Amino acid sequence: MGYPRELKLLLTNNGYVFESETDTEVIAKLFKYQYELNKDNDLEFYELVKEVLYQLDGTYGLMVKSVYYPNELVATRKGSPLLIGVKSEQKLKVDFVDVEFINEPQQTNIGGHGLSNNVLQLPSKPQHDMSFRKSESRAILPDYSKPIEFFVSSDAASIVEHTRKVLYLEDDDIAHIDNGELHIHRAKKSAGMSTTRPVQTLELQLAEIVKGGYPHSMLKEIFEQPDSTFNTMRGRCDFKNESIILGGIKEFLTSIRRSRRFQMIACGTSYHSCLAVRSLFEELTEVPVSVDLASDFLDRSPPIFRDDTCIFVSQSGETLDTIQALKYCRAAGALTVGVVNSVGSMISRETDCGVHINAGPEVGVASTKAYTSQYIALVMLALQVSNHIIFKSERHKEIIKALKEIPAQIEKVLKQNDIIKALSLKYLHAKNSILVVGRGYQYASALEGALKIKEISYIHSEGIQAGELKHGVLALVEEDLPIILFATQDKFSKDINSALQQITARDGKPIVLITEGDNIIDQSKLRGVIEIPRTADCLQGLLNIIPLQLMSYHLSVAAGNDPDRPRNLAKAVTVG
Repeated sequence: MGYPRELKLLLTNNGYVFESETDTEVIAKLFKYQYELNKDNDLEFYELVKEVLYQLDGTYGLMVKSVYYPNELVATRKGSPLLIGVKSEQKLKVDFVDVEFINEPQQTNIGGHGLSNNVLQLPSKPQHDMSFRKSESRAILPDYSKPIEFFVSSDAASIVEHTRKVLYLEDDDIAHIDNGELHIHRAKKSAGMSTTRPVQTLELQLAEIVKGGYPHSMLKEIFEQPDSTFNTMRGRCDFKNESIILGGIKEFLTSIRRSRRFQMIACGTSYHSCLAVRSLFEELTEVPVSVDLASDFLDRSPPIFRDDTCIFVSQSGETLDTIQALKYCRAAGALTVGVVNSVGSMISRETDCGVHINAGPEVGVASTKAYTSQYIALVMLALQVSNHIIFKSERHKEIIKALKEIPAQIEKVLKQNDIIKALSLKYLHAKNSILVVGRGYQYASALEGALKIKEISYIHSEGIQAGELKHGVLALVEEDLPIILFATQDKFSKDINSALQQITARDGKPIVLITEGDNIIDQSKLRGVIEIPRTADCLQGLLNIIPLQLMSYHLSVAAGNDPDRPRNLAKAVTVG
């Protein structure tokens, strides 16, 4: 959350003393200041919140309680995800809540005459015990014979053990909970905005997010990838007829095909999944594809046109920089596509159309199965967008046939876990730095593999484009420098073999990922090899990344780290 420097100065000049540099302390003292300023106005709690929000800048997710408003709670957000879970033994009568606009007059109901029929409520206490209702707008109201509970969180996974009924707040919503009632307020109505907030049922199950016998969620999620990749394709890949059906983009398919440019925008692992399929997208659609880190995209504010299709990839669907880039592109009139793992997330709601990757819950901070599912979802998107191009049909069939084998091939790679663990602990553990080298489709694998290692083992690691070795990187190569190199066979094999020779000529001894049965590479100068099943060139990264995920996990555990919760990192980056 950002705030003007003058705000803190204002509070200091009014006698407030600060004990920290946190935004939270500034907001708390601002609430007290506004309360004292408006004490004679008898403000409702949500009205006080409105006065405070007028002073704030930047992004925030707030939950506020006050001794001046006992038994009340207010939650509000801007740019940061926030949802409210609702738990009651009694079924809600309706499945949405009206937004009440603070500056508009509200109809009230006083005395024992009851509420109008359009109120969203549980069967309520007799009216002689409830003399005043704020409005006739639909709100969640309590049944005084049965308790109602509310849970406020930024992540559905944290409340699924308590309830599956949730509603998602929008930017500038003010949720007010008062003696068991839930109302949604806003200061003003914006053009085109929804005036209701639906109560949704989470598909997430508590049983889906437990470790299931694995020591860590990350390891469980790595080993779930045969299933998660299958689920991403299920109902979408028609292997019998060699076709792809993505229902989420069907309505906009013609517009997407007319695009003059595809712009992919993401952060972290999601950015790497975009890089992994960029070449295939360009090959199949014959349309230029740009891939940008969301933060860099926002820094540059590049031109976006109405005939662009902008694709936003995010596991959580709540990544702040990606959401801000989405708003920028929508304002420019571009068609927007979301690729997310979280139904109901902001990106899924704000884009014109999209693809849900169906990877299932991912608890570990370091993304594993979401990466492979994003990769496949983007491949399927490229296939569907280009399936009207007749002379690409044989390439389509090759890729779809290869997709069918991916889950079983991932299973085969996972069976080498013991070999991968032994190599990791012998040659990579406790090292200061690791280079991960790839080219072509495997450049994305190198970047993602390096990210996984640094993310949870805290070893500095860098993904290197093999063609860039002689432009500075070779100066680092020596016998003791750990190097991992992707050398699975594809059209870049000659170039990657040349890179390998450059490394070994300088006494480098890399661990090399090779294609099963490859007898071309001289293994005598290597630390070791990991054999990977062969698939279509554009899908090889799905298999090649598995050993790097396992390496990062074993290095993290060996270092005494918690691979599920690396220091200084969070699952969804929702604040700047």
